[in-house]
Amino acid sequence: MRVRLPDVPGTLGLIAATLGSVDGDIRTVDVVEHDPDGTVVDDIVVDLPAGRLADALISAAQEVEGVYVDSIRPFSGTVDRRGQVSLLAAVARRKARTEGLESLLEKLPQTMSVQWVVVLESVAEGEGAVAVRRVAASSSAPEDDGRVLHATPVSEARALTDRDDWVPESWTVMDSALAATPLDGTDLIMVIGRPGGPDFLLSEIDHLGELGLILGALLG
Repeated sequence: MRVRLPDVPGTLGLIAATLGSVDGDIRTVDVVEHDPDGTVVDDIVVDLPAGRLADALISAAQEVEGVYVDSIRPFSGTVDRRGQVSLLAAVARRKARTEGLESLLEKLPQTMSVQWVVVLESVAEGEGAVAVRRVAASSSAPEDDGRVLHATPVSEARALTDRDDWVPESWTVMDSALAATPLDGTDLIMVIGRPGGPDFLLSEIDHLGELGLILGALLG
Protein backbone atom coordinates (compact mmCIF):
# COMPACT_ATOMS: atom_id res chain seq x y z
CA MET A 1 0.00 0.00 0.00
CA ARG A 2 1.22 3.51 -0.75
CA VAL A 3 -0.21 5.75 1.94
CA ARG A 4 -0.13 9.52 2.50
CA LEU A 5 -0.40 10.46 6.15
CA PRO A 6 0.19 13.44 8.42
CA ASP A 7 3.78 13.64 9.65
CA VAL A 8 2.57 13.55 13.24
CA PRO A 9 3.78 11.20 16.00
CA GLY A 10 1.39 8.33 16.57
CA THR A 11 -0.29 8.37 13.16
CA LEU A 12 1.42 5.20 11.97
CA GLY A 13 0.44 3.48 15.19
CA LEU A 14 -3.20 4.37 14.58
CA ILE A 15 -2.95 2.96 11.06
CA ALA A 16 -1.45 -0.26 12.42
CA ALA A 17 -4.36 -0.57 14.85
CA THR A 18 -7.03 -0.04 12.20
CA LEU A 19 -5.34 -2.49 9.82
CA GLY A 20 -5.18 -5.00 12.65
CA SER A 21 -8.93 -4.69 13.08
CA VAL A 22 -9.33 -6.34 9.64
CA ASP A 23 -6.56 -8.89 10.36
CA GLY A 24 -3.92 -6.98 8.39
CA ASP A 25 -0.39 -7.64 9.65
CA ILE A 26 2.19 -4.95 8.79
CA ARG A 27 5.46 -6.53 7.63
CA THR A 28 7.51 -3.50 6.59
CA VAL A 29 7.16 0.27 6.40
CA ASP A 30 9.32 2.31 4.03
CA VAL A 31 9.33 6.11 4.09
CA VAL A 32 9.37 7.21 0.44
CA GLU A 33 9.00 10.97 0.65
CA HIS A 34 8.40 13.90 2.99
CA ASP A 35 6.18 16.56 1.43
CA PRO A 36 6.43 20.31 2.22
CA ASP A 37 2.77 20.32 3.28
CA GLY A 38 3.56 18.26 6.39
CA THR A 39 2.59 14.87 5.01
CA VAL A 40 4.73 11.80 4.46
CA VAL A 41 4.42 9.05 1.84
CA ASP A 42 4.97 5.50 3.12
CA ASP A 43 5.03 2.16 1.34
CA ILE A 44 3.51 -0.40 3.71
CA VAL A 45 3.64 -4.15 3.07
CA VAL A 46 0.71 -5.89 4.76
CA ASP A 47 -0.12 -9.58 5.08
CA LEU A 48 -3.83 -10.28 4.68
CA PRO A 49 -5.45 -13.67 5.43
CA ALA A 50 -6.99 -15.67 2.60
CA GLY A 51 -10.56 -14.63 1.98
CA ARG A 52 -10.08 -11.03 3.04
CA LEU A 53 -10.49 -8.40 0.32
CA ALA A 54 -7.78 -5.81 -0.19
CA ASP A 55 -10.46 -3.10 -0.15
CA ALA A 56 -10.78 -3.74 3.58
CA LEU A 57 -7.25 -2.40 4.06
CA ILE A 58 -8.10 0.82 2.23
CA SER A 59 -11.23 1.42 4.29
CA ALA A 60 -9.44 0.61 7.53
CA ALA A 61 -6.43 2.86 6.87
CA GLN A 62 -8.60 5.79 5.83
CA GLU A 63 -10.50 5.65 9.11
CA VAL A 64 -7.51 7.54 10.53
CA GLU A 65 -7.91 11.29 10.11
CA GLY A 66 -5.77 12.76 7.32
CA VAL A 67 -4.79 9.38 5.85
CA TYR A 68 -5.24 8.66 2.15
CA VAL A 69 -4.36 5.42 0.34
CA ASP A 70 -2.77 6.33 -2.99
CA SER A 71 -2.65 2.78 -4.33
CA ILE A 72 -2.64 -0.86 -3.40
CA ARG A 73 -1.19 -3.77 -5.32
CA PRO A 74 -0.09 -7.39 -4.82
CA PHE A 75 3.48 -7.71 -3.58
CA SER A 76 5.60 -10.64 -2.39
CA GLY A 77 8.38 -10.33 0.16
CA THR A 78 9.30 -7.08 1.88
CA VAL A 79 10.48 -3.62 0.85
CA ASP A 80 13.97 -2.91 2.16
CA ARG A 81 15.78 0.04 0.61
CA ARG A 82 18.61 -0.58 3.08
CA GLY A 83 19.15 -3.77 1.10
CA GLN A 84 20.73 -1.60 -1.59
CA VAL A 85 23.97 -1.80 0.38
CA SER A 86 23.82 -5.58 -0.02
CA LEU A 87 22.95 -5.11 -3.71
CA LEU A 88 25.94 -2.85 -4.35
CA ALA A 89 28.27 -5.19 -2.46
CA ALA A 90 27.03 -8.16 -4.50
CA VAL A 91 27.60 -6.29 -7.77
CA ALA A 92 31.04 -5.14 -6.63
CA ARG A 93 32.12 -8.70 -5.79
CA ARG A 94 31.38 -9.91 -9.32
CA LYS A 95 34.39 -9.62 -11.60
CA ALA A 96 32.54 -10.06 -14.90
CA ARG A 97 29.85 -7.63 -16.05
CA THR A 98 27.40 -10.46 -16.79
CA GLU A 99 27.72 -11.73 -13.23
CA GLY A 100 27.26 -8.21 -11.87
CA LEU A 101 24.08 -7.84 -13.89
CA GLU A 102 22.78 -11.13 -12.50
CA SER A 103 23.17 -9.79 -8.96
CA LEU A 104 21.51 -6.52 -9.96
CA LEU A 105 18.49 -8.25 -11.49
CA GLU A 106 18.08 -10.56 -8.51
CA LYS A 107 18.30 -8.00 -5.73
CA LEU A 108 17.08 -4.65 -7.07
CA PRO A 109 13.28 -5.18 -7.25
CA GLN A 110 12.71 -5.36 -3.50
CA THR A 111 15.04 -2.47 -2.76
CA MET A 112 13.13 -0.17 -5.13
CA SER A 113 9.59 -1.51 -4.59
CA VAL A 114 9.29 -2.63 -8.22
CA GLN A 115 8.30 -5.89 -9.86
CA TRP A 116 10.84 -6.13 -12.66
CA VAL A 117 14.04 -4.80 -14.19
CA VAL A 118 15.22 -4.74 -17.82
CA VAL A 119 18.72 -3.73 -18.94
CA LEU A 120 19.33 -2.28 -22.40
CA GLU A 121 22.71 -1.94 -24.09
CA SER A 122 23.67 0.74 -26.60
CA VAL A 123 26.30 -0.49 -29.06
CA ALA A 124 28.06 1.78 -31.55
CA GLU A 125 27.69 0.67 -35.18
CA GLY A 126 29.98 3.18 -36.86
CA GLU A 127 29.49 6.64 -38.33
CA GLY A 128 27.65 7.77 -35.21
CA ALA A 129 24.95 5.09 -35.42
CA VAL A 130 23.97 2.99 -32.41
CA ALA A 131 21.90 -0.12 -31.81
CA VAL A 132 20.04 -0.36 -28.51
CA ARG A 133 18.71 -3.75 -27.52
CA ARG A 134 17.67 -5.73 -24.46
CA VAL A 135 20.54 -7.71 -22.96
CA ALA A 136 19.28 -8.80 -19.53
CA ALA A 137 16.07 -8.89 -17.48
CA SER A 138 14.76 -10.15 -14.17
CA SER A 139 12.71 -13.34 -14.19
CA SER A 140 9.41 -11.47 -13.82
CA ALA A 141 10.10 -8.95 -16.59
CA PRO A 142 7.65 -8.92 -19.54
CA GLU A 143 8.78 -9.89 -23.01
CA ASP A 144 9.14 -7.27 -25.71
CA ASP A 145 8.81 -7.09 -29.49
CA GLY A 146 12.51 -7.62 -30.18
CA ARG A 147 12.91 -4.16 -31.68
CA VAL A 148 16.39 -2.67 -32.00
CA LEU A 149 16.43 1.09 -31.36
CA HIS A 150 18.75 3.34 -33.31
CA ALA A 151 18.97 6.14 -30.77
CA THR A 152 19.65 6.06 -27.05
CA PRO A 153 16.21 6.63 -25.50
CA VAL A 154 17.25 7.74 -22.01
CA SER A 155 20.02 10.18 -21.11
CA GLU A 156 19.06 10.88 -17.50
CA ALA A 157 16.97 9.32 -14.77
CA ARG A 158 13.28 9.95 -15.46
CA ALA A 159 9.82 8.46 -15.47
CA LEU A 160 8.69 7.02 -18.80
CA THR A 161 5.43 8.34 -20.21
CA ASP A 162 3.08 7.89 -23.17
CA ARG A 163 5.43 10.10 -25.19
CA ASP A 164 8.07 7.34 -25.08
CA ASP A 165 6.75 5.54 -28.14
CA TRP A 166 9.76 3.20 -28.15
CA VAL A 167 8.45 1.41 -25.04
CA PRO A 168 7.01 -2.03 -25.92
CA GLU A 169 3.28 -2.34 -25.28
CA SER A 170 3.87 -5.40 -23.10
CA TRP A 171 5.74 -3.23 -20.59
CA THR A 172 2.71 -0.99 -20.06
CA VAL A 173 0.05 -3.61 -19.30
CA MET A 174 -1.85 -3.29 -16.01
CA ASP A 175 -1.22 0.46 -16.11
CA SER A 176 2.42 -0.09 -15.18
CA ALA A 177 4.52 2.81 -13.90
CA LEU A 178 7.91 2.86 -15.63
CA ALA A 179 11.18 4.66 -14.99
CA ALA A 180 14.69 4.41 -16.41
CA THR A 181 18.22 5.63 -15.85
CA PRO A 182 21.52 5.29 -17.66
CA LEU A 183 24.23 3.47 -15.74
CA ASP A 184 26.73 6.31 -15.96
CA GLY A 185 30.05 5.50 -17.58
CA THR A 186 28.69 2.40 -19.32
CA ASP A 187 26.61 1.68 -22.42
CA LEU A 188 23.76 0.33 -20.26
CA ILE A 189 20.28 1.65 -19.45
CA MET A 190 18.19 0.23 -16.61
CA VAL A 191 14.39 0.23 -16.89
CA ILE A 192 12.20 -0.62 -13.90
CA GLY A 193 8.50 -1.46 -13.88
CA ARG A 194 5.77 -1.33 -11.28
CA PRO A 195 2.57 -3.00 -12.61
CA GLY A 196 -0.53 -1.31 -11.27
CA GLY A 197 1.46 1.71 -10.09
CA PRO A 198 1.82 3.89 -8.18
CA ASP A 199 3.68 6.43 -10.30
CA PHE A 200 7.28 7.12 -9.42
CA LEU A 201 7.69 10.18 -7.20
CA LEU A 202 10.39 12.77 -7.87
CA SER A 203 12.31 11.54 -4.83
CA GLU A 204 12.29 8.03 -6.27
CA ILE A 205 13.57 9.29 -9.63
CA ASP A 206 16.37 11.18 -7.88
CA HIS A 207 17.22 8.05 -5.95
CA LEU A 208 17.19 5.98 -9.15
CA GLY A 209 19.61 8.41 -10.78
CA GLU A 210 22.01 8.18 -7.84
CA LEU A 211 21.81 4.40 -7.98
CA GLY A 212 22.56 4.50 -11.71
CA LEU A 213 25.65 6.59 -11.00
CA ILE A 214 26.99 4.09 -8.46
CA LEU A 215 26.10 0.97 -10.46
CA GLY A 216 27.72 2.48 -13.54
CA ALA A 217 30.95 2.95 -11.61
CA LEU A 218 30.85 -0.68 -10.47
CA LEU A 219 29.99 -2.15 -13.88
CA GLY A 220 32.11 0.16 -16.01
